[in-house]
Amino acid sequence: MKTIRVGGVPEHFNLPWHLCIEEGDFEYEHLNIEWIDFPGGTGAMNAALRNNEIDVAIILTEGIVKDIIAGNPSSIIQTYIESPLIWGIHVAQDSKYKSLENLETTKAAISRMGSGSHLMAYVNAQNQGWDVSKLQFEIVGDINSAVNALSLDKAQYFMWEHFTTKPLVDKGVFRRVADCPTPWPCFVVAAREEILHDHSHEIRKMLGVVNAKSASFKEIPNIQEVLATRYEQRPEDINKWLELTSWSQNQISKEDLETVQKTLFDLKLIPRTVDTSKLIYNL
Repeated sequence: MKTIRVGGVPEHFNLPWHLCIEEGDFEYEHLNIEWIDFPGGTGAMNAALRNNEIDVAIILTEGIVKDIIAGNPSSIIQTYIESPLIWGIHVAQDSKYKSLENLETTKAAISRMGSGSHLMAYVNAQNQGWDVSKLQFEIVGDINSAVNALSLDKAQYFMWEHFTTKPLVDKGVFRRVADCPTPWPCFVVAAREEILHDHSHEIRKMLGVVNAKSASFKEIPNIQEVLATRYEQRPEDINKWLELTSWSQNQISKEDLETVQKTLFDLKLIPRTVDTSKLIYNL
């Protein structure tokens, strides 16, 4: 039985993977999927792919595109979530900053350089017409450290997925001042070139299993209650999230990859754009 090490954030987007593992769907295809949580997000997963600590990552599109261009020996094998990610922009509950406009000259907490929270700070700044060369960052590692950084005023705002941070907003830890959706499909599945070369058949079977689950995910009986319980979310928030979220079972489009690259290049976050064929692997 082939073991495939898969990394992803400990968030509700990845429940289809966990259900497939728990229900034995992968074992039926003679696959052992070893799931590894990455609370630090995309930057941590890029490092793990480079260091051969995982074989596959469920990762933010902009983060893996940037890192492949920077030499990460991996490729995108399909889109996972085709809808945008909605990034909430948060300040501490008692912060003096009341609106997004107030944050222009302040410091953003980010999980690490090259992470989604880092890259989307640039996208948000561009959207607001700010001078992106003046952006300031405080590297915090994960969401718990971001709470500390904002409470101690080491950083003044933090961008993270809207619904993942909603419980902290409800508890009065964070106050959300705005949202910033990604202008492309938010999550893709990426894999190291070595495993794609040596075990493409097993990777194809793995995707077949999870794609079958994600295609019917919203029709699973009581899925709203399961999500709300496992991820400590209010049922009304889960219902809204499900309405906004759509899974994909297809490869990412050339047009989407060109949009990601153009945005990153315009923001001077990548040194060049590449042919989209250099970013993907078609199984």
